[in-house]
Amino acid sequence: MTTVIAPGSRGAYVKLAKLDIVDYYLGVLVVWALLAPALRLDVGVLGAMGVFLVGEVLVIVAMVALDDLTGYRDGSDTANYAPDAPARKLDRKPLVAGTLTEPQVLRFALITAVAGAAVWLGALAVAPHRPVWTVALVAVTYFFALQYSWGLKLSYRGCQEFFLAALGWALVLAPYGLATGRVDGLVVVQALIFGLGPLLFGVYSNTNDVEGDRRVGRPTVAALTSPAGNRRFVRAVSACELLLVLALPLVGGPWWFPLALLPTILLRAKQLRVGFGEGDILRARRIGIDAHRVTVVALVVVNLVVR
Repeated sequence: MTTVIAPGSRGAYVKLAKLDIVDYYLGVLVVWALLAPALRLDVGVLGAMGVFLVGEVLVIVAMVALDDLTGYRDGSDTANYAPDAPARKLDRKPLVAGTLTEPQVLRFALITAVAGAAVWLGALAVAPHRPVWTVALVAVTYFFALQYSWGLKLSYRGCQEFFLAALGWALVLAPYGLATGRVDGLVVVQALIFGLGPLLFGVYSNTNDVEGDRRVGRPTVAALTSPAGNRRFVRAVSACELLLVLALPLVGGPWWFPLALLPTILLRAKQLRVGFGEGDILRARRIGIDAHRVTVVALVVVNLVVR
């Protein structure tokens, strides 16, 4: 039975916030597992990471709300979530579904953006370490998150795919820097792997939304290239993830680290087959979400064993 969401209700705001897509938020688990055992239960470290996570949620919620507002105004969301696309859940786009108005969405985005800034400043204040590079990374992440589809509109200037990955990289490196004051090769490579996870389901969304994005001039790789070119790009990103997995033993991980991530490798192969072999792009996107979450579990378990 389909649940009816009342206009202006709490449920409509929950749908706007996309709180069920937790994939960026999982970075804090990877960071926690990367810490030395003595730091994993340190009150100061846990407190700072918890505050950072709250701020992260607020910032990303503001980002996706502004993305929905821009997508509604330029017509891309209406095209991509039209009634002839039954695989898409219309209530995930409250503006298109008519459960929220533009002023309500803009006000919600501004409130969560301001709250996110305040909470991240609190995280910096209570963090055990505040190296300059980490403070700068937090500031840059905040600024560009809000410019994703608003202001500078980075995703409308050919930066979307890079941003999806870079946001994941920052959300591992920044809290790790606040907890320890440093990074090493193993942390950097795992951050890179983590960031490719959201990208490797985002590119399948872009493949599905190619016509709507072309109509409004949103220059994703899928919109700018031919189907063959887009397929090569997705394969190349998948190959980059594989190379990073294979590089983990070279930067301090155990020799068997790639074996622990074998489920990720197999899921990526399945994702490519389903998406570009069978042509079921939205199912491939779902496989990408599962692959990312499996990757996080594998990274956490291995780090707890070897760190």
